[in-house]
Amino acid sequence: MIEQKPPHLTNLQMWQAWREQGDLEAKKSLIEQYLPLVDYVTNRMAIGLPKNVIKDDLASNGVMGLIDAIEKFDYGRGLQFETYASWRIRGAIIDGLRQGDWVPRSVREKAKRVEEAYQHLEQQYLRSVTDAEISKYLDLSEKEFTNMLQDIAVTTVCSLEDPIREEESETRMSLLIDDKAKNPDHKVHEFYIKESLVKGIDRLTEKERTVVSLFYYEELSLSEIAEVMSLSPSRISQLHSKAILRLRGALAKHKDQLMQH
Repeated sequence: MIEQKPPHLTNLQMWQAWREQGDLEAKKSLIEQYLPLVDYVTNRMAIGLPKNVIKDDLASNGVMGLIDAIEKFDYGRGLQFETYASWRIRGAIIDGLRQGDWVPRSVREKAKRVEEAYQHLEQQYLRSVTDAEISKYLDLSEKEFTNMLQDIAVTTVCSLEDPIREEESETRMSLLIDDKAKNPDHKVHEFYIKESLVKGIDRLTEKERTVVSLFYYEELSLSEIAEVMSLSPSRISQLHSKAILRLRGALAKHKDQLMQH
């Protein structure tokens, strides 16, 4: 980690100097201190991306996200800056990817078809559906479905931050994190979305739950997870994609239910 400057200031003092006095040197020190966060988020998001995506470009967008986080963070609320900054960095990288049109529309449409298939069938059967059932619903062979998963694996890097509907700007993550909503309705909303996520996770297969746990909670890379589970990286990527698409379906259903009330 880069040494903090000026060295005589603590982290809290740097935040105070920057936010209360507009000290640009303190701001620069904060940026330097948290730069490793950019590397961390960039390395995780680079997994599974097309070869034409340059990692340095991701990092450049990530730095802009870090600066934005430092400019907007309210240190007085006692929140964890690393968590807040990680979302800002990730969001900036995703915005950069979208502006670069890195995923063809046809691939996005495939991902949407699979997501909607999971949502429909799991709502109908009230359980985790199999690859065979999904394949039949999509009128594909299981091999064709597997190939489709490989095609759309790159779209799941955006995970819960894709728009819920293409014509809407609201994202699934905005349903989880809403700083403006502090009324009782928000508490009800928060309860139901957590319930939707719990149900969605319950319907993941054992292997899918393991991948989600190792990737998002233990913070292993997909290649490390492949070693742990003695599976190929491509198989881990497929399991990750299916897990994310199931969870997207669960949250999309939650959104639809809210719109009806």
